Amino acid sequence: MIVRITQLDGKLPNLALMRLSAWHREQGDDVRWERSAMRQLGEPEYDRVYGSAIFATTAKKVALYRQQFPGAIVGGSGGDPAVGPKVRTECYVPSQFRGLDYSGYPDFTASLGYCSRGCRSKCKFCVVPSQEGAIYAVASVGQIWRGEPYPKHIHLFDNDFFGNPEWREVVDELVAGNFKVCINQGINVRRIGEEEAAAIASLQYKDDQFRRPRLYTAWDNLGDERVFFRGLDFLTASGVKPHHVMVYMLVGYDPRETWERIWHRYNQMIEAGVKPFPMVHDRHRQEHPDHWRLLKRFQSWAVSPAQGSCRFEDFRADHRAPQPQGGLFDAMDAA
Repeated sequence: MIVRITQLDGKLPNLALMRLSAWHREQGDDVRWERSAMRQLGEPEYDRVYGSAIFATTAKKVALYRQQFPGAIVGGSGGDPAVGPKVRTECYVPSQFRGLDYSGYPDFTASLGYCSRGCRSKCKFCVVPSQEGAIYAVASVGQIWRGEPYPKHIHLFDNDFFGNPEWREVVDELVAGNFKVCINQGINVRRIGEEEAAAIASLQYKDDQFRRPRLYTAWDNLGDERVFFRGLDFLTASGVKPHHVMVYMLVGYDPRETWERIWHRYNQMIEAGVKPFPMVHDRHRQEHPDHWRLLKRFQSWAVSPAQGSCRFEDFRADHRAPQPQGGLFDAMDAA
């Protein structure tokens, strides 16, 4: 067969598509990686077409891809809104097949994968519980690393690193092997103690470019303030520098959210020396587009170098919008 594979969004290589490619190559098929959702001049007629999309915001591109390639199999949590997030590209590969084909990403030298799947938490805004269920171990670091001559750079996609029943073995392997690791999906700082914090401090934790120390976590709900800072205190006491920690803060999800509550979380993190990264949820984008745009501007300001030199009110003055008073979703509250 002649097979087309296309990653429709996402910054890092798509593991599910890499698994599909490896499986088809093992069957002797001609696999072709293409970046565009459009059919290019000179492309052949394919026997099988795959695509993968992570984000719902890619819906227009997914629709274009389906138009260009009727019958295309498009998986991922953003792949088929009509069916839902359980449609995954991984489901088309025999479960016992674990190979990965990196040929679609010739400039990517790190190794990526999961040591565990699933999560202990059941956050309503997250698709992991419905996709993966309860947490379980799936691989060792040695099984993920591509081996020589590739660097010992490991991207871990584990959704709940310390939920893995074998997390101690994973830490031991990373340390003993002198690996640098990007725990891409972050750690749940609300559920760590002294042992977990010490384990993190023993790692060479890096950002997704492996250029600087970076540890990812999240503070999504104002009510988690006490447990969030309890976990952060464990980390700093173990030697993790606060400025190494990037904290994703969910905004725009809770209709009861106010700017006062957003600024409280943000300022508390700034005072603690960690780096807040607002993550704007699309839940109310259609009903309250002005609020959504303002939150996106807040996100841009918070992660911009300008954040240290200008107020949010003065950021991108050409697109200035007045800050709302009271609830972010006043119309919804009134209803």
